[in-house]
Amino acid sequence: MSRAIGVDIGGSGIKAAIVDVEKGDFDGERVKIATPRPATPEAVVATTREAIAGFPADLPVGIGFPAAVLDGTVMTAAHVDPAWIGFAGTPAFAHAFERECTMLNDADAAGLAEMRFGSGEGEQGVVVMLTLGTGIGSALFINGELVPNTEFGHIEIRGQDAESRAAASRRKADDLSWTEWAALLDEAIHRLDLLLWPELVILGGGVSRKAEKFVPLLTARPRIVPARLLNRAGIVGAACRAREVL
Repeated sequence: MSRAIGVDIGGSGIKAAIVDVEKGDFDGERVKIATPRPATPEAVVATTREAIAGFPADLPVGIGFPAAVLDGTVMTAAHVDPAWIGFAGTPAFAHAFERECTMLNDADAAGLAEMRFGSGEGEQGVVVMLTLGTGIGSALFINGELVPNTEFGHIEIRGQDAESRAAASRRKADDLSWTEWAALLDEAIHRLDLLLWPELVILGGGVSRKAEKFVPLLTARPRIVPARLLNRAGIVGAACRAREVL
């Protein structure tokens, strides 16, 4: 079977779709529901169950989640309720869905999709994907292999987390011009370059739809390209992981 359900849980919305994992694209319409406030485990699990309720019951579910995830347990909670820390997410989702599911970091999910179907396809060496949204997620690949649960959005720049200064949400919150925001993002990529020396940096998240407004303004050394799957990458990557492991 070449289909699975992908779920992308973000700070503002929970998005889900059936994915053809051989084509790397949606097989039907995407569902989006606002992330509950507060984003407690019980509330998020219930809302995610609602999001996938209309999908076939025989398809496995992959869930991209905005945190480090080890063996199905959530280890951090930068953009969800602190009650998630130490929470056994995979069993809770599987029980609620009454079907098999798997969890992984949301940026890792997006990176897997971009490396398989998008801007990272065929790339070797060190590749970094940054997802620019409410925060900054990251995925690291070495010769095509994922190094899971990196948190490069939390590297320190001028005494602050990089994402506190350069996430896409900051541009809107602070009413920054594209030039002003690009300078902040550029500084974050320069710092990342000094740590990892990547051959390629892929920029994803919803803001990647407007790549022409800021990517040409970036001056960091690595090649910098927008994600080809745009903000579909997290759903596609999560579904691909589900089909691989379940």
